[in-house]
Order: sequence, then C-alpha cells, then structure tokens
Amino acid sequence: MVKDILNDIMIEHKLTRKQLAEVIGVHETTIGQWILGRKKPSFDNIYQIYVKFGVTPNEIFDID
Repeated sequence: MVKDILNDIMIEHKLTRKQLAEVIGVHETTIGQWILGRKKPSFDNIYQIYVKFGVTPNEIFDID
C-alpha cells in the first residue's frame, strides 16, 4: 500500500514528510494525504518515487 511504502522510504532514508515531498516534488500536505489514503499519487509522482527510490508502481499499489 502507498502509506506503507512511503513510511518505509522515510524510515530507510531517514526523511521527514517535508524532505520526502521535496525529493518527489510535491507539497508536504500531499504526502500526508497519500499516507492517510485520501489521495493517490499521480503517474508523474509514482515515476518520481520509482526513479528516486527504486519502488515500482506494482509495489506501490501492492500488485503481484
């Protein structure tokens, strides 16, 4: 799930929500919305997560 992946990334890379947002290129509140499940990342955001952290779209959405 998106929130689990983001939490894992933040723990592994020792990032705050604000720092993660800066790396991906979104606002800090957007990260919060993703973690709370209120919004889902766009294709461009998913691509940035993949490029920056090597997490595939399938992993983000828990697809086998």
